Amino acid sequence: QVRLVESGGGLVQAGGSLRLSCVGSGITFRFSTQGWYRQAPGKQRELVATITRGGSSNYADSVKGRFTISRDNAKNTVYLQMNSLKPEDTAVYYCNTGQTIVYWGQGTQVTVSS
Repeated sequence: QVRLVESGGGLVQAGGSLRLSCVGSGITFRFSTQGWYRQAPGKQRELVATITRGGSSNYADSVKGRFTISRDNAKNTVYLQMNSLKPEDTAVYYCNTGQTIVYWGQGTQVTVSS
C-alpha cells in the first residue's frame, strides 16, 4: 500500500522559514518525479515545485528564489525548504508522486501571518 505523509507545516511570521517533509512508503521516490502542490481557501490546487528522477527541479514563478525542493533517496523523503515566507504562501501543502497512478499525501497546513 502506497502512503505519503507530509509534515512540517505550522504558523510562521512573514519573512520566516519552514521545511516540509514528505515520507513515502510502498513506493520508491527515486524512480519517479515528486511534486509539491498547495491549495489556498477558495482557490484551485497549484503546482509549487517538482523534482525529477535525475534530481532536476522546477518551480512556480511565485516561489522561485525562495523555495527549494530536494530529495533524500536513502530516507525516501522529499523536502520543501521555504524561506522568506509571505502571507500569500498560506495554504495546505501536498506532495505527490507516481507515474501511471499518482499518489497524494493528506496535506500539511502552512499559515503565514503578516
